[in-house]
Amino acid sequence: MFQAELVQGSPLMVDHIAAADIAAGDVVVVGDHVRIAHRAIDSGELGALAAFGGVYKVPKATGVSSGIVAGKKVFWDDANNRITATPSTLKAIGFTVATSEDGDAYQEVIHFPETSDPA
Repeated sequence: MFQAELVQGSPLMVDHIAAADIAAGDVVVVGDHVRIAHRAIDSGELGALAAFGGVYKVPKATGVSSGIVAGKKVFWDDANNRITATPSTLKAIGFTVATSEDGDAYQEVIHFPETSDPA
């Protein structure tokens, strides 16, 4: 199952040497930055990760009070492979496009892993 699927846009891609195998669609935390693989990268190989831009469909929690409003800054929970609106010590991935319902398994996010709003 993918962690992020490009919906639209032309993200900025940056070189990356994989420390471990990376699957297409994986979300990769590099230091304080959240990046996204469009293609698989084998361990030790040079590839590219999306560093900024584009709208991605990403997993979120389901259940009571798990909906996230539009325009909300969200963070990548690497342990659970999903977004959350609770920052804790997590890294920002971007901002939600539209409001999600509690039962929605995915939400579209503007990939903007910075500290300010893209609008």
